[in-house]
Amino acid sequence: MRAILCVAAWGRPSVSAGDRAVNDVLTLATFGDSILDCGHYNNRGIHPGQLIVQNDDALFPSFAGRDLATCRRAALAHRARDGARVDDLARQVAGLNLVAPAIALLTIGGNDLLGGLVVDDGAGIAKFERTLTAFVRSLPRIPVLLANVYDPTFNDDSRNFLNMEPGIARRNLMRMNDVIADLAKRHGELVDLHAHFLRGDESWFTNTIEPSLRGASEVRAAFLPAVLRAANCDGTTR
Repeated sequence: MRAILCVAAWGRPSVSAGDRAVNDVLTLATFGDSILDCGHYNNRGIHPGQLIVQNDDALFPSFAGRDLATCRRAALAHRARDGARVDDLARQVAGLNLVAPAIALLTIGGNDLLGGLVVDDGAGIAKFERTLTAFVRSLPRIPVLLANVYDPTFNDDSRNFLNMEPGIARRNLMRMNDVIADLAKRHGELVDLHAHFLRGDESWFTNTIEPSLRGASEVRAAFLPAVLRAANCDGTTR
């Protein structure tokens, strides 16, 4: 499957595109699951990667000027796919010539939990860790931003949507997030979606667990500071 590339060089007043080389285009690559591939869960078809490359100022005016397009030319390579598990990551990167300047965003683990790891006794999450580590190591030497898995129940057992003891599910969610945090410490940077979404409300979700339009923006909000730092766009314009 070919990458979807959308070049962002749209006449923002703060952009000095003429001062940049034609090939100085930063690629933002998204890998993983529906957290980054949630456009079909809202009527605008919007997913977080799009908003990071260029905000929709009409929909989200508070983010006006807070995107990659404000400071540099950027392109989106959208490889994340709804429903993906850790074993699908290698296929997502296949055929993608990802070279610097580039930044990789990754969300994975929620479908692995729902597919059985929510009741794992140890071996399954260990295999998840090995597979995820191999994928991250296979990426070129670019910034890699790994998000942990959020809790759509807001840590409230009365919102439990699984046919099981919520305490068991929550313990395995935390085990998985510990794996992701450790990997991020060694090979990238952690984006704490779990903490960010605990501050949210039901409007951030649709279909119980998927990001809504507001949720897509909130995923963007969680990733954005790290993306702008990695792109040398934090607080500056170019």
